[in-house]
Amino acid sequence: MASDSHPKIIVVGGGAAGFFGAIAAAESAPHLRVVILERGPRTLSKVRISGGGRCNVTHSCFDPRELSQRYPRGARALIGAFHRFGPTDTVAWFESRGVRLKTEADGRMFPLTDSSRTIIDCLSSAAEKSGVRVLTSTALTAVKKRPGGGFLFDLSNGESMDCERLLWAGGGCRTEGHPAVALGHSLMPPVPSLFTFQIDTPWLRDLPGISVASAQVSVPGTDLKERGPLLITHTGLSGPVVLRLSAWGARELHGLRYQFPLRINWLPEINRDSLVEDLQARRETCGGQTILRTRWNPLPARLWESLVIQSGIMPDTRWARLSRSEALSLATLVTSTELPVRGKSTNKEEFVTCGGIPLPEVDFKTMESRIVPGLHFAGEALDIDGITGGFNFQAAWTTGWIAGNAMATQS
Repeated sequence: MASDSHPKIIVVGGGAAGFFGAIAAAESAPHLRVVILERGPRTLSKVRISGGGRCNVTHSCFDPRELSQRYPRGARALIGAFHRFGPTDTVAWFESRGVRLKTEADGRMFPLTDSSRTIIDCLSSAAEKSGVRVLTSTALTAVKKRPGGGFLFDLSNGESMDCERLLWAGGGCRTEGHPAVALGHSLMPPVPSLFTFQIDTPWLRDLPGISVASAQVSVPGTDLKERGPLLITHTGLSGPVVLRLSAWGARELHGLRYQFPLRINWLPEINRDSLVEDLQARRETCGGQTILRTRWNPLPARLWESLVIQSGIMPDTRWARLSRSEALSLATLVTSTELPVRGKSTNKEEFVTCGGIPLPEVDFKTMESRIVPGLHFAGEALDIDGITGGFNFQAAWTTGWIAGNAMATQS
């Protein structure tokens, strides 16, 4: 590659963090040459599929300390970073470029168009206007420090490049031959986060599409416990409560090889003993009605029917004939159903990992390596991940913006 095309800044990874970092650097210092290297055939792939194709840009949690609590890994390090660039800044950044966001009831924020194409076009346009060059199907294959500062590296197309500053914003799945490791960094092994649970229990598999507004799920023998909306799928369980549990328990569940018991309380607002008394009281108020067909709780009818049958109560049993032992059996099942998880699946097409560069090895004021001067990190390259709801993108925007501005100032 000719010397006049040698950039001062190279960004590895054409995702959200990489684009945001490249744009920030190029806009802050227009004289710099900035190049994005994307190993895949197209950029911003995760932006494209996020939120079912709508792109969950961020979340309407505007207090940095409260926001940081949505990150199983990285919470403490992100507090200061969110003070510098948080969701308010993200909203303003996109709106200044003609993209307005809307807030949904659960706090998630999407473009008014409900299309990830809007975000992709915005980022692509901003990169082009600021002079950022984007090379797709181009991977970095080897890297070494350049005498006197900066970096030299080889590309998959057979060419070579050098730069003064390097932003690593690649995904978290690569372990062998990671350039940062070659330069002296350690690496937290990446494992999946934000996944659904595969459960083969026949009666549950007969209830796909049923949702419960508020259920409590936990893993016996661990401290993992979450409460929220639960969805039964054709392969097992999903929904926000499962995704949150998978995020907080990513490493622990990986250690269990995704084979573990899952305990579900379908009615967490009431305890077992109270439910037994409630069930017994219905002998008087609903005596002539069958237990199977009586609607008195917020559970979906088909789920209630399945729980009644699984508790051992005969389908034609009427409330008047419900014994205390049967009431106890049903109440126990409703408040403590235990199901065997036999694997995991990704959340739709989305794939999030925890793992990456250990945070103590990075200065979060600049996102620069504490080990290798001139090397910066952003997004999934770091051992940071959030729960579902726009939090992973916010971490990408924040770390990318800080890294890009720091590189521009220091170059």
